[in-house]
Amino acid sequence: MRISRVLAVVIGAGLPAPGLVGVVAASVRPLAAQGTTPGSRGAASVPAGARRPPGPMPRILPLRERAAVIDRWLERRLDTVIPDVMRRAGIDLWIIAAREYDEDPVIETLLPATWMAARRRTVLIFHDRGSEQPVERLAVARYDIGSFQRAWDPDVQPDQWGRVAEIVAARDPRRIAVDRSETFALADGLSGTEYDALLAALPPVYRDRIVPAGGLAIGWLETRTPEEMEVYPQIVRIAHRIIAEGLSSAVIQPGVTSTADVEWWYRERIAGLELDTWFHPSVSVQRRDPGATGAAGGDFSAPPDESVIRPGDLLHVDFGITYLRLNTDTQQHAYVLRPGESDAPEGLKRAIGVANRLQDALTDSFVTGRTGNEILRAALERARTEGIDATIYTHPIGFHGHAAGPTIGLWDRQGGVPGRGDYPLFPNTAYSIELNAAVAIPEWGGQIVRIMLEEDAFFDGEVVWYIDGRQTRVWLVPR
Repeated sequence: MRISRVLAVVIGAGLPAPGLVGVVAASVRPLAAQGTTPGSRGAASVPAGARRPPGPMPRILPLRERAAVIDRWLERRLDTVIPDVMRRAGIDLWIIAAREYDEDPVIETLLPATWMAARRRTVLIFHDRGSEQPVERLAVARYDIGSFQRAWDPDVQPDQWGRVAEIVAARDPRRIAVDRSETFALADGLSGTEYDALLAALPPVYRDRIVPAGGLAIGWLETRTPEEMEVYPQIVRIAHRIIAEGLSSAVIQPGVTSTADVEWWYRERIAGLELDTWFHPSVSVQRRDPGATGAAGGDFSAPPDESVIRPGDLLHVDFGITYLRLNTDTQQHAYVLRPGESDAPEGLKRAIGVANRLQDALTDSFVTGRTGNEILRAALERARTEGIDATIYTHPIGFHGHAAGPTIGLWDRQGGVPGRGDYPLFPNTAYSIELNAAVAIPEWGGQIVRIMLEEDAFFDGEVVWYIDGRQTRVWLVPR
């Protein structure tokens, strides 16, 4: 999709609350019009910018205003994203169906804000009538659904799937997409029962024209619009501000506060702001251990043990929020000062820089049309040439936390991810740049620590920029 960008993303007030001195560097550029056809020019990361001054928490809208924003964005997406991704995928008619409590991940993003979920059986149909006409939107449902044209009268045709079959036959599409996928869970939302009912209702000639929605569903979910990207920096900034609050002496009393205490503080803070989260926050520690061998924390198959936070600890937080149907996913570090210290050990500060270099190696590898596996290989090869002990496990972010789009490594699959890693990179998509670098810390007797960073970023077809900056210096507790 060619999205004309006349706006420049302006990152306003900074991350830290008054009195906090953590550093997050912004990578910002004006957004130019970019195509979404694989094969366009590659990406170059924008260098990290200067420290931003402290500023207030962005305004969090009351629920009614949130609903208005969501519905406005949805109408714009239906007008612009749907035709583009249908034509890119070569689909004439797309059927999305779900029953109450058996939701399709796609249909949840197509419903008005006040709907929240399917009702009874909800069937939505998109029909592409050609580039000169808008895509037809139909609802074969018992209730009105936003701007979708209601296309079913049960008094005339009692059989809901029979009505779907009538609509299909009247439009005679060549390719009919349904949400079935062996590769992507987010594109596999049509249940077996509903699929069988659809096939039973359709004449045989149309059964043979059904294809998996696959790239169509992923394209709808992964594409970010200019309107969304005007606000996404504020959403990520809210998450950054909450992280900063939690990694401070306002929450942490060394020798008393545990990692679980901080995790639940984050949950309470999210609830207090009337936000949502898509996963339970994680807080863990790495500390000097004279008997330690190798790098700690390389296996993420179990949550970290609860630990009382002590001076000299390197803290790690993994945190995300959901707001206006968009998600964040962030990992940052803080160092708990020992008595008499005014800064973190130089080795830890340099280690953050090594992880930043790994981020650059990854985002410099973003090229439109490259698959997730190709990006992973290129980034790991550059890391090897720079002497970085790297692990990369980056994922798309957006309507879902682990969202639609190419998987760029998993922590336990550094050789690539078949299927999800073979999907190509498109412009106007967002990613959680998630990775870690294992670094020896001289002040800890050469002990190896993992600097585990994750920051949300946007790829416009040429450039990757961090939506609200990235951590370039460890937080200090207290500060």
